Amino acid sequence: MTAELVRGQNHPLSQARLEIRIAAGTPVVAAATLGDEQGRVLGAEWVVHPGAPTLPGLEVSRQAAADHRLAVDLGAVPEAVHRVHVLLALPAAGGPVSFGAVAAPFVAVTGLDGTELVSYTIIGLGAESAVVALELYRRQGAWKVRAVGQGYAGGLAELLGDQGLHEPNQLANGIHEAVARSLARAVPMPPPLTADADRPRQTATPAPGPEQGATAAQGVPGAVPPRPPLSPYDAQPPATPAQPAPPHGGPAPQSGYGGQGASDASAAPPPAPTVGGPIDYSHPRRQNAAPPPPPPTAPPAQPGQPAQPVAGDATGWSMDERLYNQVWGMFEDLARSTAAYRSAVDFADSRMEKELDAALADPRSRISGQGDAAREAARAKQTQLVEQARAVYDRDLDQLMAESDVVEPALPPAYARWDNPVWHGYRVPFEVPMAVRLGDLHLPECAELRIPMLVRLPLERGLWIDSGAAGSLDGSFLDAHELHRLAMDTAVALAARLIAVHPAGDFTLHVIDPAGSGAQALAPLAQAGVLAAPPAVGAAGVAEILARLTQRVDLVQMAIRGGAADSLPPGVDASEQLLIVNDFPHGFDDRAVTQLRYLADEGPSVGVHLMMVADREEASAYGPLLDPLWRSLMRLTPVPDDHLADPWVGHAWTYEPILVPPGSQVLQQVLAQVAAARTKYS
Repeated sequence: MTAELVRGQNHPLSQARLEIRIAAGTPVVAAATLGDEQGRVLGAEWVVHPGAPTLPGLEVSRQAAADHRLAVDLGAVPEAVHRVHVLLALPAAGGPVSFGAVAAPFVAVTGLDGTELVSYTIIGLGAESAVVALELYRRQGAWKVRAVGQGYAGGLAELLGDQGLHEPNQLANGIHEAVARSLARAVPMPPPLTADADRPRQTATPAPGPEQGATAAQGVPGAVPPRPPLSPYDAQPPATPAQPAPPHGGPAPQSGYGGQGASDASAAPPPAPTVGGPIDYSHPRRQNAAPPPPPPTAPPAQPGQPAQPVAGDATGWSMDERLYNQVWGMFEDLARSTAAYRSAVDFADSRMEKELDAALADPRSRISGQGDAAREAARAKQTQLVEQARAVYDRDLDQLMAESDVVEPALPPAYARWDNPVWHGYRVPFEVPMAVRLGDLHLPECAELRIPMLVRLPLERGLWIDSGAAGSLDGSFLDAHELHRLAMDTAVALAARLIAVHPAGDFTLHVIDPAGSGAQALAPLAQAGVLAAPPAVGAAGVAEILARLTQRVDLVQMAIRGGAADSLPPGVDASEQLLIVNDFPHGFDDRAVTQLRYLADEGPSVGVHLMMVADREEASAYGPLLDPLWRSLMRLTPVPDDHLADPWVGHAWTYEPILVPPGSQVLQQVLAQVAAARTKYS
């Protein structure tokens, strides 16, 4: 039975050897890009197009045509490839200038016997002259297909640029020139399956493939990846979604947070994908490192059933990296599945409204039983479509819930909630983790499915813990004092997590509490002895600590620029620094605010980070002076609030902080170990 997809919807693929059939009302150019787990297309050699029509597992036509058959063998696609995007573009010479002027393109995925597995009609195109039609992607060891339908008015060059390719105009021109030369060649159908088809492929030792699940910056201890202008999580003013994080630099994040972080532009161009063979995990900046153990594999699934989820079922150098990438994969799948469900519901509602309007347009139908029957039929069709969409959505949710059930208990302390038993076996680490969990994210359609909000380390932006009720889903039921207490509890829990996931002596905490109002919340940090000094109070205390941290930023910057990063003056603390500021902007004059802005802008790149606890509405009364500071920080809330967005479709996700369970002593136990380790190694 054929699955008719709508934009954003996905469907599992039960076969590896496929055809992608394309039917358009005019000749179009067909191509495809190969991407890694974060969707990055690492070079022009990762693009199959009329000028270079074959890559392992893929073949396209050399000419523009109204009908295409793309040959796909997912079993032959290199292990380094996790995403295949099928592209359509109008030829540059002659013909229509946009898809809006022709019939909607139709795309179908079929088996070798011609059985149609999935179909998708790309509707809603207007001025676009290029479109990403489908995405084939790996998920938990299996392949799935997603209807994308993302159009580009700037044509093939804009599309390729959005895929992350350098010099997309040059590549697009080369594709159009190859088409213009009319080097037509029929694409042969893949050979039929034989009795040996399921045997392991015997290949020569492959050339190293592209790296998996890591950016160039990750290979350098302490390296800070390029800072994006805004976090991929920011959903509304003062910030907007960027990137997505990666990730998962994230979630990617990072996309984001989705891919957060970016590959090093100065590195050598990536090698082309190779056929078969194991993944080469060697990193260009890792020296004399042994390959990591292979990721765990899922147990075989029953025919027709999805594979059983396994924690760490993603690529990466270490288990932490694989879990990080897996969490971001869950984040993306939930975002896109929800987008497909919402799109299907909107389509059903729109269709019902049109059918009702048509039924009421004829005056005779309004006074006869025919009109009532038409209205009932329209409502029944709408209900049927919504139920079908919900069934598909529930199937995806069940799979993601099953994956969450095995991933959550396997998370390391940096990624785990405070109630995870992993904290009971906590030991001070010897190296900085890849990321840290700042909270949980969920959507209204499935509030029980929580996605960990993982942010790459070192932090690229400071944090603003908003103690005000404006915009909060639950804050309106709390008084100002209770909100401030929750905000300080959130700040302390996050600060304790940050110092706990760093090696002993590699993270230093400072606190500014001008009026002493946060003494109760700060007590666990103060009593454990993990603060660099008692909280600064009064104007003199504020000025002293800001001057000291500003000087540290200046000295480290000068040392880096002078090529002597390891030759800092005596007495300069080279560890990562976190400054917690309570009750901002009380106790701050214009000079102090300017210093804070300087620390927010320049500090993260040299290891100085801010965590502000303040009411945004109250701070706005101080005028535009604070706007740049507010915009430079990532806003978090002590109560559930839907101000964060994903980097893929831009849903408004509800954020909840992860606080220590009431009555639990886990925070005190963890901080005691941190303090003991600091004393031992000081």
